Amino acid sequence: MDLDLRKVRYFTAVAEQLHFGRAAESLHIAQPVLSRQIRALEKDLDAALFVRDSHGVTLTAAGRQLLDDARNLLAAADATRRRVRRAARGPRRLVVGFRAGVVVTAALRAFGAAHPDVEVRARRVEWDDQEQLILDGTVDVAHVRRPVREQGLKLLPLFTEARVAMLPADHRLAGKHELSLADLVDEPRLSYAHPGPDDLPIRTVEEKFECVASGAGITLVPESVARQYSRPDISYVPVPDAERDEVLLAWEASRRSPLIPAFARAARTAQG
Repeated sequence: MDLDLRKVRYFTAVAEQLHFGRAAESLHIAQPVLSRQIRALEKDLDAALFVRDSHGVTLTAAGRQLLDDARNLLAAADATRRRVRRAARGPRRLVVGFRAGVVVTAALRAFGAAHPDVEVRARRVEWDDQEQLILDGTVDVAHVRRPVREQGLKLLPLFTEARVAMLPADHRLAGKHELSLADLVDEPRLSYAHPGPDDLPIRTVEEKFECVASGAGITLVPESVARQYSRPDISYVPVPDAERDEVLLAWEASRRSPLIPAFARAARTAQG
């Protein structure tokens, strides 16, 4: 039997709240209806998903597995719906993502001149959502930076750029003509891509500013970030032997919109 996405949505609401009453309220349905739908889903899967007792509601092992799978399943279904609706409306809008420091103005203008009937919008993406915003259809195409989770994406390399050290303005190395990685080996580094379990992830360049300026650590950023973002309490110093940052154009691999390759050509032309 095929899995009923409506029942899966109902299950997910209960599984996340572990309360049938609150879940029914959030779904705007009666609690008895929700209970019947969950029982029907358990029958469809031939597995108990919840343990219901005087202490409340808990997930079974099967329920925990379904919750893990359901989130991806529902996200994929929502993304498919958005892409189909967009295709049905016709290619009249393109949302272009970009990472901090990446200037997309020339590509947007070149594309807009060739497609004056298409509304083009730019949206900033961050290191932790750049792939998901493409895959779920929030952006159509995006200028991303490595590292990139490549599954489901098509990637077009655009350019590389040098990295510079972001330091507090009063740091002992601030003001140097340039630095090497060896100069920075003993410096505490910001760990924003893989924070500890009790740490909040550092997502944006503005958050990096605050952490660096407060003395929490230093970090390396693309030189385009240094050109576009400045503060009196932050210093940038080139690090010629640091691995270069790579910028790529990325889009969902199964997209059929003719606007995607058209924008890719504009983006490559804009890079010269």
